[in-house]
Amino acid sequence: MSPENDYFDPTLRSVLSSRFSAILREMSNTVLRASKSGVIKIARDMSCAILTYDHRLVCIEECIPIHVAAIDLTTKPLTEFFDDIEEGDAFLNNCPYTGVTHHGDLTLCVPVFCDGEPLFWTVSRAHHADVGAPVPSTYLPYAKTIYEEGLHFPGVRVERGFKENSDIIRMAKMKIRVPDIWYGDYLAQVGSCRTAEKRLKELVNKYGVETIKRFIAEWMAYGERRAIAAIKELPAGTWQYENKHDPLPGVADEGIPVRAIVSVDPEEGLVTVDVRDNIDCIEGGLNLSETCSIAACRAGVFYNIDHTIPHNEGSAQRVRVLLRDDCIVGRPRYPVGTSVATTNVTDRLVNAVSCCFAQMGAPHGMAEGGYQQALGLAVISGNDPRKGDQTYINQMFIGFGGGPGMPGHDGWLTYGGPVDGAMQILSPTEVDESMFPIIYECRELAIDTLGHGEWDGAPGTKSVYRPTHSEMKAVYCSDGDTFPSKGVSLGHDGAPSANWKRSTNGELTKLPSFHEETCYPGEAFSFVTTGGGGYGNPLKRPPDRVVATINRGWLSSGKAEEIYGVVVIPADNGIEYCVDVSATLRRRAELGVD
Repeated sequence: MSPENDYFDPTLRSVLSSRFSAILREMSNTVLRASKSGVIKIARDMSCAILTYDHRLVCIEECIPIHVAAIDLTTKPLTEFFDDIEEGDAFLNNCPYTGVTHHGDLTLCVPVFCDGEPLFWTVSRAHHADVGAPVPSTYLPYAKTIYEEGLHFPGVRVERGFKENSDIIRMAKMKIRVPDIWYGDYLAQVGSCRTAEKRLKELVNKYGVETIKRFIAEWMAYGERRAIAAIKELPAGTWQYENKHDPLPGVADEGIPVRAIVSVDPEEGLVTVDVRDNIDCIEGGLNLSETCSIAACRAGVFYNIDHTIPHNEGSAQRVRVLLRDDCIVGRPRYPVGTSVATTNVTDRLVNAVSCCFAQMGAPHGMAEGGYQQALGLAVISGNDPRKGDQTYINQMFIGFGGGPGMPGHDGWLTYGGPVDGAMQILSPTEVDESMFPIIYECRELAIDTLGHGEWDGAPGTKSVYRPTHSEMKAVYCSDGDTFPSKGVSLGHDGAPSANWKRSTNGELTKLPSFHEETCYPGEAFSFVTTGGGGYGNPLKRPPDRVVATINRGWLSSGKAEEIYGVVVIPADNGIEYCVDVSATLRRRAELGVD
């Protein structure tokens, strides 16, 4: 093709990229509006994507990073398994050994044909709170193999000629505890993919197949150019970082070290992430799928470069990920368990990659973000007497870990976790109380839990909730109880998470980090999440920012004086505090601040 023919009108490129984004937003809205479960409808634990038929990511829109950063692996097995894919087909894939994150993320894939030619895949991924495991949860840290995880659909054709395969659906309904909820969520995903299929056909009809193909080539080239330009702004070198996941008794008694090596080649515009120097797979559910390993490494890089870069195949090519087989953060050894692959160890890996950038020095990098899966993200289940003893299962989204400090910014409060990228949503308490037989006694930010720094990590969340009518089971996998979020560049660690059960007489009993517990009427669950790590020396934090944190109720005056060297006195309004300038100068001088 000549240089003249290589040219693609940038205005049309902008128009078409916006059109693809609009289609994705319509996909997401379809899932959110039509789904039945709280984990999808309320907390937004779902993502959508459009790929070319040859498995290149075109674009994503407001998605969870761990869901989509390696979503190309999800459709590749389909064209290997089937040589008779036709218009009207749909495929269900939730198997970590056929390109999915973990078995709880049911993924609906629809091929899009235009004038008889397959051009795209529309993909809807959503987390389902139950897929038929031995316990009512999809997070099973002690499940050694996939045989203990529930239903796996390794790229199964569920529609042919736009008609549902009733055999597959009947099998799923028989195994799943809340079949009507599951089926409603499944149909929402089907509707999402079919809606996008229709919109893509309209788009191709309007602009023509060749124009759309040329746009995709240019869009991916543009993403690659933008990524190269961003990487050229980074210093050349190699950095490594290690953190450690909490112990898993009987499986990983000393905890799970997670190491990442990041090499930046600005001249080539390439970042290489090497995670081969990690332990072998363990006999439990914390092993990562290949999809999660790649997605975590890519996310850790993209968190630290220009956020306006298009996230497509072109930009993804500029992050090379080195994995090995039979590795806890690599390619798992079949049939080892991976049911917790999307959260715990993956969170550690995202943070490890991201913190390599912090070692480059400001303005690069960030501290460790707060870990998750305490009782605030437990999967609860039971029967609701208010609704005729109807069975319910739902993952709660009550309290997130605190976001990490980074140069120029304190951590954000609704961070979620490293794998989430702040894309999940805290459940409104009133909605949860209307949907399930529970009540919240409190939900608030926990004082003195943030990671102190020149730029603070966000504080953790604490909450108390209890069943109102009948017993309620909670299954959770709390990380950060033993090894909380680390600060970087002299920043302090965030406070650890913890979980308790309150008896009918008010006595608190601390619960294990990985646990299944039943709460009866009159009893309650209580928890606090990890705070985010701090970035930079807290003695460099301006005193007025320290006082603002105190006045928000996130920091005590004692910690302000001890850690930041800031002394406060009551303000004139008698409610807030202000800086005692002379006392602060003396205190900071005592701590060695010029």
